[in-house]
Amino acid sequence: MGERLGSLPDAGRPAHSPSLIPDPPPVPLLATVSGIRGVFGDGLDPAVIVRYASAFAAWLREGAEAPADAPRVVVGRDGRVTGDVCVRLVTATLQASGCDVVDVGLATTPTVAMAVLKHGAAGAVILSASHNPAQWNALKLLDGRGEFLGPDEGAAVLALAEGGADASAARHTVGYERLGGYSTDDALPYHIEKILALPFVDAAAVAARDFHVVVDGINSVGAFALPAMLEALGVRRVEVLNAEVTGRFAHDPEPLPQHLTQITSRVAESGADLGIVVDPDADRLAFVEDGGRFFGEELTQVVVADFLLAKTPGPLATNLSSSRALDDVAERYGQVVHRSPVGEIHVVRAMQRVGAVLGGEGNGGVIVPGLHYGRDALVGTAMLLTHLAETGKRLSELRAALPAYHIAKHKVTLSAGILPRDLLDRLAARYAGDASARVSTADGVKVDLPEGWAHVRASNTEPILRVYAEAASPAAADALAERFKAELLS
Repeated sequence: MGERLGSLPDAGRPAHSPSLIPDPPPVPLLATVSGIRGVFGDGLDPAVIVRYASAFAAWLREGAEAPADAPRVVVGRDGRVTGDVCVRLVTATLQASGCDVVDVGLATTPTVAMAVLKHGAAGAVILSASHNPAQWNALKLLDGRGEFLGPDEGAAVLALAEGGADASAARHTVGYERLGGYSTDDALPYHIEKILALPFVDAAAVAARDFHVVVDGINSVGAFALPAMLEALGVRRVEVLNAEVTGRFAHDPEPLPQHLTQITSRVAESGADLGIVVDPDADRLAFVEDGGRFFGEELTQVVVADFLLAKTPGPLATNLSSSRALDDVAERYGQVVHRSPVGEIHVVRAMQRVGAVLGGEGNGGVIVPGLHYGRDALVGTAMLLTHLAETGKRLSELRAALPAYHIAKHKVTLSAGILPRDLLDRLAARYAGDASARVSTADGVKVDLPEGWAHVRASNTEPILRVYAEAASPAAADALAERFKAELLS
């Protein structure tokens, strides 16, 4: 979907210099390639949910083979407090719009995608705001392939929703004789079964290694989905932190090291082989290595690629903000990495275009086309444990063999009247004549330099500019990020 940056203005040049503001108010609603996302009760209210769910149903009905067909739609949610209310609004709206609903209840985002394939559904609605804090929720929309809507498809849904809450709902509602049906399903066993059937996942080898694993369930669906995956792999010693699915997250839900002191301490003190960390809908995956050191979400797709390329050679795809370490690993196997704009669907489209054997994002996303085209923490876990079991190594030893880079992730919030595209255009122009720089404007501005790279782009999920930089040391990466922030705002 086309990116809309909430309170950032759409026209007019600033009459003053850009500035940072420390605590911006929450943005009422973001309609982007990553879904319809907002703070519940402050922008994302029942009328908005009904309007977008109704528009999605109308879009699905337009794509049906016959006008009388009732599209089947899967609905699932993460553990957020507002999830149950949102699901009831969505399911009722879909039924009133002539869709048959399959409610999979509390489920990971990849489990919902697998349920689309299981039921031959026309699409899905996932109620999850991913890594955003507990007051946020979102409608994430999938098509009949279990993939996120692309920009054109998303734009079509937005256009159907633009008539306003009352007009939109009335326009897309069917008569009583065509109301959609309602059923429920637990799709997790199917999801796990398909992961175990992958030729490179070896449950027997994992069971024989007798791993001790600590899981951070972040009080959401990963708290039961990951233990179920581990049990199916034969892992008998599993500790789950934050195991109650209350939606009241025990810490900031974004899987960054500063938020994960509980699990890193527990892995260290228990002598566990590793820790597993997910976000509230379990599509992002990060690890804690033996000894309690944070392995890092940036290395998730790198270590999984190192495992898979040894068995299934082929090209890889990732986004522009992902580490150079992936390119280095691919080069070991004579393969190349194709880069896309940030956003899962952009990576998926790149994967499909080049026939990639694996895709992902530096935020801990692993996409395995033999399973489904979506980020999946469960399959990433199965692959990493198989890798450890087959090599007989510890996770710290696998890290030691990987390229060593460090990424700094900064944010810039702009004061009112500042156009992100103006700043990005000026930044690109600054480096256009630099012979030592390689500049990409496919998604914001990425500048590759001999000492590292910096990527500045507008967020898909928050009203900010993200400034990511990678270099050989944490200090160098932070310095590079600060340099680009200064140049951006100068």
